[in-house]
Amino acid sequence: MSVADIAATLLLSPLLLAQAMRVRKIALQLPEAAGPRTGIIGSGPVLRVLIIGDSSAAGVGAPTQEVALAGQLASTLGADHTVHWRLIAKTGATTASTLQDLHGKDLPQTDIVVVVLGVNDVTRGGPQAAWLRHHETLRSLLRERTDAQHLYIGQIPPLGGFPLLPNPLRWLLGRRALRFDAALRSALATESDTTHAPLPDILDVADMAEDGFHPGPVIYAAWAKEMARLIISDGPF
Repeated sequence: MSVADIAATLLLSPLLLAQAMRVRKIALQLPEAAGPRTGIIGSGPVLRVLIIGDSSAAGVGAPTQEVALAGQLASTLGADHTVHWRLIAKTGATTASTLQDLHGKDLPQTDIVVVVLGVNDVTRGGPQAAWLRHHETLRSLLRERTDAQHLYIGQIPPLGGFPLLPNPLRWLLGRRALRFDAALRSALATESDTTHAPLPDILDVADMAEDGFHPGPVIYAAWAKEMARLIISDGPF
């Protein structure tokens, strides 16, 4: 964090705290997408996909998994593959809590893992360095426990554009999200089996969910299409 950002945060801290408390109070609590979290779809060579993450991975903002990220990713990849997919995701998940949860789960052998985490790490105010250490540990765990050939790490969404958040809280979290994502891209640059997966450039806030914080089905579709494009371009697995 720059000196200017630290000074601004300290100066605005009473207002930022008040805004954060109000956002938590008024925010709509949307459910995770309904439907199965595992399945087989498509035809062609088998591709095993594991999706790990937070509320966006869980499909909050979409009515069913079929039109959320996991379902649309599996469907898109299923045009050329027989996709065996599984979703492990939870609203409110951080990188640290996901690590803890995965230690107690039987993880499937898979070809690729998609990781969608970071928003809650940004909003909860923990130090970037600790988050990066947790993320590195998570990547190691996924490699060891799933034998994945490749990991796709989703971009931290641009919180500076989220309608739910008022300014200056939106400004602060937006800059923090950008810093975290830049640090993540740098950390991944030396890992040949890992790809930083950016969000599509053409997302429209009008297509967000009614809570003003999560994607809607249109954004999930565009996100899944971009993720599938990266996966297919790196294959075969």
